[in-house]
Amino acid sequence: MSGTLLRLHAVGAALALATLSLTACGDDLDQVKLTMAAGSPGGVYHALGTALADAWTRDPGIPRPQVATTAGSVDNLDRLRADQAQVGFSAADAAERKQQADGEHKLYALARMHDDYLQLIVRDDLPATKLADLKGLRVSVGARDSGVWLIAQRLLESAGISPETDLKVQYMDLPTSADAMRDNALDAFFWSGGVPTERVATLSSAVKLRMLDLSDVLPKLRQAFPVYGSATLPASAYERIGGGPVVTLVVRNFLLVNDTMSDDVAEALVRGLFQAQPALVDASPVARSIEHRSAIETTPIELHPGAMRYYRDVKV
Repeated sequence: MSGTLLRLHAVGAALALATLSLTACGDDLDQVKLTMAAGSPGGVYHALGTALADAWTRDPGIPRPQVATTAGSVDNLDRLRADQAQVGFSAADAAERKQQADGEHKLYALARMHDDYLQLIVRDDLPATKLADLKGLRVSVGARDSGVWLIAQRLLESAGISPETDLKVQYMDLPTSADAMRDNALDAFFWSGGVPTERVATLSSAVKLRMLDLSDVLPKLRQAFPVYGSATLPASAYERIGGGPVVTLVVRNFLLVNDTMSDDVAEALVRGLFQAQPALVDASPVARSIEHRSAIETTPIELHPGAMRYYRDVKV
């Protein structure tokens, strides 16, 4: 065989191998089956999870993940650790605690998403102005196994309040809390989510509400748990909620996977996440804060090696 024919043969073989590799990669993505742990309907996790599942069917082109309704962060993490879900949302505080516990599968982060703000919502016709004023009232502290309950528990403990003895405590998710407040069966509820949260905004059009300031209890809490930040929510955060600007707790949110996910799939999902940002913003305004430089800030959870490969590729 001549040198020219040999070269042509080698080029053709290389092209065929490249085509086979691309096809194999595509076939692998076609076979990806994911369940996403996404919190309760009406919450930001669920809105973003639904939009992201739709977007990932276009880029990177995987079968649409199943979006599982859950109790929230703690439930999501339990499912990830047990491989009942492969993707899920969690607040940083819950993820930090769960990563330290014994479990079958390790957690990795794909991205820091948005920040959540603790919103302590009370009926406007009540005299309560601070956390201690909730004593004796009907208060929802979030669903059991939710990130809301974890924060509420820590806040109440910092303030010296026992949920079981000082409150008429209820363990409700956001939709149930909103319905109970509307029906005058609840006086206050804790919620941790993006601002504005649609379900809270909708409730405020039916019931006069206020948000409580937490500046008197946050220093002690943050000393014990440095994972939390603080911020001032302006009065304009919700059009119909009174109370003026309030100081409240801030916690970062992560998009997480477990250690069953390959580097190639993780990289493709992160790339698809950023391609999908306009659709995510349509689903929830909090997605405007998702950007490359802040997305890598996932301490205390490690970035997945595939996610790290994507961020290096885009020169973060």
